[in-house]
Amino acid sequence: MATCIIRRLYSLCSSSSVNVSPPLGNLSCISFKLTNSTLSKLYYGTRRSDSSEDTHVHIPVERLTVSYSKSSGPGGQHVNKVSTKAEVRFHVHTADWISEDIRQKIVEKNKTRINKSGELLVTSEVSRSQQRNLLDCIQKISAIVAEASKRPREPSDEDVALRAARIEKRNKERLRQKKILSSVKNSRRVDFD
Repeated sequence: MATCIIRRLYSLCSSSSVNVSPPLGNLSCISFKLTNSTLSKLYYGTRRSDSSEDTHVHIPVERLTVSYSKSSGPGGQHVNKVSTKAEVRFHVHTADWISEDIRQKIVEKNKTRINKSGELLVTSEVSRSQQRNLLDCIQKISAIVAEASKRPREPSDEDVALRAARIEKRNKERLRQKKILSSVKNSRRVDFD
């Protein structure tokens, strides 16, 4: 069932920003090419690396458990008749298609998405189409893996100097406030001699 839906996803991918390249013969793996415009949504409000290289994420479809249920929200009677909400899960600790250090980062960063049995659960109900919701779930999984596989950028000399200047300024301000408080306490002291 999932393989039939994955085949249909290839026609949908031509209009989205995700490039899906099918393997030869059997549909056993999906390859996503996440461009910097797609990854910029992941790093909103944070400082990301300046590298312009794209991230490739390979997701084996046979390792994913796909299920569908009734979706909530607007849609009229169609919502009550068709199960369009896609739910994709996989066991993180036994996912040998991801390296061990990336698996640990996924577990650390996505504690709320991992259930008690250790499965990463991703749902989508943004569309009234099973195929689009499944594609959205797979995009979310590939974004999670891509974010966990990103290496932190090395601080430049300017960053190190700026951090040292800020620490020095903070220490000077702390000592100044400490002297002010000390003088206030000394002025309140009463000598009985």
